Amino acid sequence: MKGIIFRKEAQERIDEIKEVDILIGIPSYNNSRTIGHVVRAVQTGLAKYFPEKKSVLVNSDGGSTDGTMEVVQNTTIEDFQSILLHHRVEPVLKIATPYHGIPGKGSAFRTIFEIADAINAKACAVVDSDLRSITPEWIELLIKPVIEGRFDYVAPLYHRHKFDGTITNSIIYPLNRTLYGKRVRQPIGGDFGFSGNMVKFYLTKDVWETDVARYGIDIWMTTTAIANNFKICQAFLGAKIHDPKDPGADLSAMLYQIVGSTFDLMETYSHVWTKITSSEPVLTCGFQYAVGLEPVSVNLDRMIDKFRLGVKELMGIWKEFFPPEIIDFLHKAKGLRKKEFHIPDDVWVEIIYNFAIAAHKKIINKEHLLKSLTPLYIGRTASFVIETWDSDASEVEEKIEQLCKIFEDKKTFLLENWV
Repeated sequence: MKGIIFRKEAQERIDEIKEVDILIGIPSYNNSRTIGHVVRAVQTGLAKYFPEKKSVLVNSDGGSTDGTMEVVQNTTIEDFQSILLHHRVEPVLKIATPYHGIPGKGSAFRTIFEIADAINAKACAVVDSDLRSITPEWIELLIKPVIEGRFDYVAPLYHRHKFDGTITNSIIYPLNRTLYGKRVRQPIGGDFGFSGNMVKFYLTKDVWETDVARYGIDIWMTTTAIANNFKICQAFLGAKIHDPKDPGADLSAMLYQIVGSTFDLMETYSHVWTKITSSEPVLTCGFQYAVGLEPVSVNLDRMIDKFRLGVKELMGIWKEFFPPEIIDFLHKAKGLRKKEFHIPDDVWVEIIYNFAIAAHKKIINKEHLLKSLTPLYIGRTASFVIETWDSDASEVEEKIEQLCKIFEDKKTFLLENWV
């Protein structure tokens, strides 16, 4: 696969730097408000935990018009005493460059991977540009397992508000764990560590013109690492606080690309997941502790209305692949009042598996199929919010664990209908 051609100034910087021990990538698009904090945390983490390593920070930008790249270039730590560092520290090198290709996070990552490969970085991490909870310790926790533990892939583990990360909690975590047998809790977390070998492997894959280039990159990176037997772990990073996303808002494009990428990966790795019969925990690095989280606002009435509208308008599509008992259930659920509204775990698992089978068998156009999942996902999220309104974090985690077990118990249904 042909690599990308860097802009002249980026290529000159790469030639000048030649080789590094550590590369930290930050993809961005109009994040001037938050990216300065992220850059300072990265610089401090590198200075504090890896002072003897040659390091570079790469900002891969999607054409920001708010001065994001200028903020990256101008953000420095003037006073190392303020972060209790008394030794002389090599300055962190920087490359800020626009990326090319399909607009999206995956295209930004591709540029970061290409630069990491060009300067032979031994250990890499990527962190989101809208993080308000990142600390210098994140850099240690994402990079140290690669340098000292010889891990190829470090997934993040964070505490999130119980109504944040609902695509992960209701679909991606339970499904991926069931398919590939590894309990990676945040497979689409956004902040990852990985080895130079992992970078080289990613660059052999020709996925950059697909949905992976948009929102699908996180699940693609995680699944590729697991399915190809790379050495993986997860690192506890504390709280994930970022620019908020209302779980009832229009997530249809994001849902479509993440679930679409997950289903595409099921095709790629069917020779792997069809042989896996159980799941196991993965090593978690870092000290786990309770954290304070920002509330996530939820508009239940709007969510249930979107579900009802979907049932009214999309039944023609669903009848193509849902069994009669699910169709009956959805008709009944449409008439439920808010306080009675409920989509049970076993019904939800069958809905997801029927979608996966329909995508595999190409029963209807993939885009129509996946976009018809949105109202069902919003309905399931509303049901989860109602059920867990008074639950604490550990009770919510237990509910997600129960959902995962049902996904695992019903995997035989998926296998029997996949052929």
